[in-house]
Amino acid sequence: EDGSVDVEALRKVVAFNIEGNIDYLVVLGTTAESVTLSKAEKLLVMRTVEEANAGALPLVIGIGGNNTAALVEELQSADLSAYDAILSVSPYYNRPTQEGIYQHFAALSQASPLPIILYNVPSRTGSNMLPETVVRLAKKFDNIVAVKEACGDMTQVQELISKRPEGFLVLSGDDITALPTIVAGGDGVISVIGQGLPEEFSKMVHEGLNGNTEVAYSYHYKMQEGMKLIFEEGNPAGIKVIFEYLGLANPFVRLPLIVASDALKHRIVSFMESMIRIPA
Repeated sequence: EDGSVDVEALRKVVAFNIEGNIDYLVVLGTTAESVTLSKAEKLLVMRTVEEANAGALPLVIGIGGNNTAALVEELQSADLSAYDAILSVSPYYNRPTQEGIYQHFAALSQASPLPIILYNVPSRTGSNMLPETVVRLAKKFDNIVAVKEACGDMTQVQELISKRPEGFLVLSGDDITALPTIVAGGDGVISVIGQGLPEEFSKMVHEGLNGNTEVAYSYHYKMQEGMKLIFEEGNPAGIKVIFEYLGLANPFVRLPLIVASDALKHRIVSFMESMIRIPA
């Protein structure tokens, strides 16, 4: 409530997700409100997750932005020994061309001590990293190993899957398209609602990856309403309502984000109550 990092809540969220059989954790992504954290606070979040995880799951660290030179310096100087990969968003606000996006990630690739997961989210960045650019990067740089694709266009996702080099992973960046992406040949998801429903969401993903599409979609449809609700007033305001319902964390966020409205809270709580009533 005072705006400080809630370390104890963060520990609870990590433990809850480990118990929920997820496959890996992403640290300092969008849901972490990383753009409003100071350098010291980011380090606090990193160390808290590292300690709470205690080697249980692979860790991915979010290091991205629109200042290429600053990111290169950060990659070269940061202690990333606890991490397995880097998630790096395509440059936002300055809206580079496809060649600019390529050159940006080429520079990061050469500086990075870890494999890189590209992140395409046009609704936030103002530019769309096209399949041709992703494939070009994947073929040129061995340490660019995956993309978190949140373009919202399944035709583009399918084109990317059909053109990617062998071994390159395509991960959905939207909960609502996670299973459709997997069914189309994708490899997984970096999720928001999965933090609040780790067991159910993991079952959906794993059943989908194992080819049990009907079972996977039964989980998808149970969670579909929640996938939409938690984004109605911005992320992470929605998922924090779920955290509060579960007794994991308070619902507070930093300006310019604000807490979810009472009306939305009521709808999210009703959704969570329905999830408890639905048999697995």
